[in-house]
Amino acid sequence: MATGRLLIATTNPAKLAEYRLILRGLGIELELVSLAELGISETPEETGATFTENALIKARFYFERARIATLADDGGLEIDALGGEPGVRSHRWLGSGSDDPDQALVDEVIRRMKGVEAGRRTARIRAAIALIHEEGGVIREQTAEGAIEGAIAERAYSKIRAGFPYRAVLVIAGRNCYLGELGDEEEAQISQRRIAVSRLRDELERIAAGRAAQLL
Repeated sequence: MATGRLLIATTNPAKLAEYRLILRGLGIELELVSLAELGISETPEETGATFTENALIKARFYFERARIATLADDGGLEIDALGGEPGVRSHRWLGSGSDDPDQALVDEVIRRMKGVEAGRRTARIRAAIALIHEEGGVIREQTAEGAIEGAIAERAYSKIRAGFPYRAVLVIAGRNCYLGELGDEEEAQISQRRIAVSRLRDELERIAAGRAAQLL
């Protein structure tokens, strides 16, 4: 069966693999390509005040260069007791200079939440996705968000996955386990990205169906 092509605008191989699992689980047949495969190494300045704004900045930037359907995301950790921090600055919260930035972020969360009572430790990992493609000469843009609710643990999970530090501090609501404990397949079934992607399902199926129609 013919499938459309979709650029996943990330340099993170683990994130690309997660999208493959998510789309396969939803039964959406698309050929996913990476920035590296297209030889794109430029990066936009993420100046948005929200995850959605940053996702759109990235999606528009890479769509202009790739000229194929493009999906970009932005996201991070929101801790209610810290007024929503680190929020949109999740990956830039501590600036640069650490030899182990993932560990530094985990340590900072645990430090700032020390002594906060259980009922005030609520938090979530949120993702915003922007999807852009051209159909009949018209540029179509869609956005969606998803979140995994939980609470900040008093101690971090022992294993920190490179590039995903906050999975080591969030205990999933109703499951009594760290997000970081889940395997790839299990996480792809409940992840914030899956929730957001499922809300864009109709648009993604338009992309797949449009390419199939062209090849008939």
